Amino acid sequence: MHHLIQHAAHTLALLCAVTAALPVHAHETLKLDAPKPNLAPTPPMGWNSWNKFACNVSEQLIRQQADAMAASGMKDAGYQYLVIDDCWQKSRDADGNIQADPERFPSGIKALADYVHGKGLKFGLYSDAGSLTCGGRPGSAGHEFQDARQYARWGVDYLKYDWCYTGTRNAEAAYTIMSKALRESGRDIVFSLCDWGGSKPGRWAHPVGHLWRTTGDIYDAWEGKKEWSHGMTNILDMNAELSSEAAPNGWNDPDMLEVGNGGMTTTEYESHFSLWAMLAAPLIAGNDLSKMDADTLRILT
Repeated sequence: MHHLIQHAAHTLALLCAVTAALPVHAHETLKLDAPKPNLAPTPPMGWNSWNKFACNVSEQLIRQQADAMAASGMKDAGYQYLVIDDCWQKSRDADGNIQADPERFPSGIKALADYVHGKGLKFGLYSDAGSLTCGGRPGSAGHEFQDARQYARWGVDYLKYDWCYTGTRNAEAAYTIMSKALRESGRDIVFSLCDWGGSKPGRWAHPVGHLWRTTGDIYDAWEGKKEWSHGMTNILDMNAELSSEAAPNGWNDPDMLEVGNGGMTTTEYESHFSLWAMLAAPLIAGNDLSKMDADTLRILT
């Protein structure tokens, strides 16, 4: 009996030694000290540049969209976030600070954020957890705290954080680092995780972000698939079993709306919008707000 106890103790000591030598994963040591700010008690409503304009963004375009959101009835209906997606950034300065593309945004991001705020709206930007964004611009990997401080100085209210060029990074760890950086930035910033659902974020992201993408990108069609993009009903099917993972201040995001972009009929757009509302999805318009026909405005509002 004594021999057995000695053997068990020896085995336990060996196990402890082996366990101690194992690498500690980043997300096990990253403690989110500050609680997640309650910035999304209901799913966020706003507009994002990508679905209609892709990389063709400029301060002139964003001002135009802000004017339209404020004047059209969109703002009165609850839309508030105006988010510039990829391609606003160009490089980093000698100190590593992220810089806007000077040709597209000659007045700088702070001036643009001030303009959006002047319309009674909130301002959003895009970055990526990788070395580069999906459009090949500088990503935030290794610059998370520096970038978060810059966003706070500029007056950013919302960050969409993508997942291109991430190599072997762990999604939970990467998003936790940026979440921590945003909470230490001195400004309340809605955090939109966009790893395309690959890590099943609904299972771990509640302490980390306010919304998380559940699928690859949407494209402007009733159904279908091309490369990493999916038609509207395909995305709907992928979200069918995820309702239990959404709650106030943490929402499933089946990607942005295509209403008004021309690839579906009016009835199909009515269905798209209604179904997103039924999913408690963020309602992020993706059309040209300055050129809406009556049906598009009616559906969105």
